Amino acid sequence: MTDPTPAPARGFPTSEYENRLTRAQGIMVDEQIDALVVSSPHNVRYFSGFASQFWESPTRPWFVILPRDGAPVAVVPEIGAPGFAGTWIDDIRTWPAPQPDDDGVSLVTAALEGLPRRFGRVGWEMGRESVIRMPIADFDRIRNGISGLEFVDGSPAIWALRMVKSAAEIDKVRYICGVASDGYQALPERLALGQSEHDISREFRLELTERGVDAIPFMAVCSGHAGYDQIIVGPTDRVLGDGDVLFIDLGALYDGYSCDFDRNFAFGHAGDDLKRVHEAVWQATEAGIAAARPGITSEDLFKTMARVLEDAGSTDLNVGRLGHGLGMQLTEPPSNRLGDRTPLVPGMVMTIEPGMAFGDGKMLVHEENVVITEDGCELLTRRASREMPVIG
Repeated sequence: MTDPTPAPARGFPTSEYENRLTRAQGIMVDEQIDALVVSSPHNVRYFSGFASQFWESPTRPWFVILPRDGAPVAVVPEIGAPGFAGTWIDDIRTWPAPQPDDDGVSLVTAALEGLPRRFGRVGWEMGRESVIRMPIADFDRIRNGISGLEFVDGSPAIWALRMVKSAAEIDKVRYICGVASDGYQALPERLALGQSEHDISREFRLELTERGVDAIPFMAVCSGHAGYDQIIVGPTDRVLGDGDVLFIDLGALYDGYSCDFDRNFAFGHAGDDLKRVHEAVWQATEAGIAAARPGITSEDLFKTMARVLEDAGSTDLNVGRLGHGLGMQLTEPPSNRLGDRTPLVPGMVMTIEPGMAFGDGKMLVHEENVVITEDGCELLTRRASREMPVIG
């Protein structure tokens, strides 16, 4: 194993969170809302720094209220007070949860009623790739219990912030991409004909764990003869034999930030048609990396890759997009698809993910991770080899 790259410091300085709040408050004025309320794990962590394994329990809701003016307010179960005391937020209000008759409802209501009102609107996580993590009945009690306050979709404001990463955030994504790239590079030594997808998944998890990843919430392991027909279900007990192709798509974490890229491996041998498709998808990835720069849209990025795939004879692919944003979550806005005209700007972390459909329901997908810079993009992953590795 090679000497690892030094890991970035965990967490962020208070100035990082203060800057996020300042940016959020500027967007709130533009969007004409008096506060943002977040309750989902990633957004609570983004604005507070609070991280906990306890999100796996759905029993208790958690809230952070970001006012248009002033300091944020955390409304959390008493069990979470010591953890929140270690964050930059000073105003922490608690209740003895779980308390189904009033799980934070009164405290959130009182906090919102006490806010200065200029627009009479409060934003919640109602839009794309967002979720209100509390009982809907409780949410209705809050919004119906406050007169003169309209509850609106705050997700555009949240994603306007989160789509553009700070230098410190990019360092964490760059680091986990490097660790995962090292893991992929070492993986062939652990692979052999006759292994099952489950065997391979366990081997790769061991490899990555030894390299120090924090967690592996996503690992799609799929295979098929001369290609595969899906990329989201697996691993299974299917055994890899001569002529098979193995696909692994990985989302591993370091300090709350994710990589998301895949690799393909041929077992025994790679046939001529498979080599042709692999070359086409590799070239489409090259085109996407070359095109990724400020000023183009995510739709433009899609079209650039799609042209290469179409020229190579790709048939319809059912994945709907050719990449997306990346950060705290495995997939974030924007989507590289027709109709998404989000402009790329420096600081956006994107996946370049062309896939080609061919033959009788087969597909092959490539994926790399980049960050948009002032004059182009930086490749965060170690580029896949032009020729598919053969395990034999």
